[in-house]
Amino acid sequence: MTPVPLGMPKFAAGARAALADTGQRRNLGAATGALRARAAAATGEAADWEELREAGRAIRDRTLLDLGTQLEELERAVTEAGGTVHWAADAAEARSVIDGLVRATGETGAITAASAITREIGLAEALAKAGVTAYETDLGELIVGLGGEDATHLLAPSAHRNRAQVRELFLNGLPGAGPDLDDDPAALAAMARSHLRDRLLACGVAICGADFAVAETGTLAALEQDGGCRLALALAETLICVAGIESVVPTWEDMEVLLQLVPRASGGGRMSPSVSTWTGVTAGDGPRRLHLVLLDNGRTRALADEVGRTALRCVRCSACLNVCPVYERTGGGPYGPVLPGPIGAILTPQLRGVEGAFEASLPYASTLCGACADVCPVLIDIPDVLVRLRGQVVESRRRRPVPTPEMLLMRTVAWTMGERRRYETSLQRGTRWARLLSRGGRIRRLPGLLGKWTDARDLPAPPAESFRSWWRSRRPGSAGER
Repeated sequence: MTPVPLGMPKFAAGARAALADTGQRRNLGAATGALRARAAAATGEAADWEELREAGRAIRDRTLLDLGTQLEELERAVTEAGGTVHWAADAAEARSVIDGLVRATGETGAITAASAITREIGLAEALAKAGVTAYETDLGELIVGLGGEDATHLLAPSAHRNRAQVRELFLNGLPGAGPDLDDDPAALAAMARSHLRDRLLACGVAICGADFAVAETGTLAALEQDGGCRLALALAETLICVAGIESVVPTWEDMEVLLQLVPRASGGGRMSPSVSTWTGVTAGDGPRRLHLVLLDNGRTRALADEVGRTALRCVRCSACLNVCPVYERTGGGPYGPVLPGPIGAILTPQLRGVEGAFEASLPYASTLCGACADVCPVLIDIPDVLVRLRGQVVESRRRRPVPTPEMLLMRTVAWTMGERRRYETSLQRGTRWARLLSRGGRIRRLPGLLGKWTDARDLPAPPAESFRSWWRSRRPGSAGER
């Protein structure tokens, strides 16, 4: 599948604004630190935690290896329960399907319970373009929407905002918010409910994501903080649900394991605050029409890679985000719309390919410290996949008719270091120039492409005498040694 252009800068360029925003970094650090501590306590109290992780890994791998059969079983079960299944090869097709379904209802407003999958396909932008007003049920999504931002965290979309900033957004963006609005979280939540209540009651169509889809019964499930999907189920006559093809779970017994893993790994809870499940259509209860849109969008590409397919095990718990030192400083924006954090750094290139500059930069958005692998509830070895993707990036650059500047530089370095005399001559000349560039024993800016290195760090000035020269001066008879 041809990669869908994201129109985004490389990760390093996209992260500069976030790195310079000390307030955002402070807010995000406090939020991830609290989630990290709660998750550590919750997983530590479970005596069989490691056995649960291994069981989760086995369930996800078994499902992925038999994905075609499981998806056919899911389609059969959903159809028999009164729902309709739509297949979407990419995000554009998913948006087109949803647009057609909303138009068929004649509605101009829709309840939306945003999720990672709806953000991936750009649902909010598509609805706005189609003239459909989206009423978001999630408080965090409402906040980032008022700020004209993207969600920065899977569990807490507005983790980069403090309550004073949220109050300011409400004052500027919600018609009913007055100057007496307090920045107490309960008061802010009440203001959001008051703003949305009448609007939600008037909507006849709802759009949401699904975390899991049980193949044996056709049941769709959403693990939530605030019950947005449950609200959609109660209010809408037409429910449109979007799910990635990898979200299928064979049986309810398999779901039992995942329902124990996700809440402990994500927010440190023994169970999710709200687990909403729905199966087909039931007369007099819930929506009259149920549509399930199953999205590929590059997932079959990832499935074909024996190592890369492990990224499809992801259960969207956000545990890797909470421990990642890179994510904690940059937030989710630079990772693009698929997923933020370490899992986004491996899944987006898997889905889109590594030919684009943005996608190729994501595998390098990591220190390879391994903290993400240590906490993943389904044992995804994220650093291993990152290293593999970096290799794919390098190989894709080798095939280009005109080498990149970086590739030319590395080839020059390899040629220089391939022979002793060339290396020593370049070392002597380089040392001379480096010392001329230094100020106070530090080099604060290198020229040309090398300047990328000194954008965020200084270099110590090299010594006047190299180690090789010093060694030869102590051993006169070793001049010819390598």
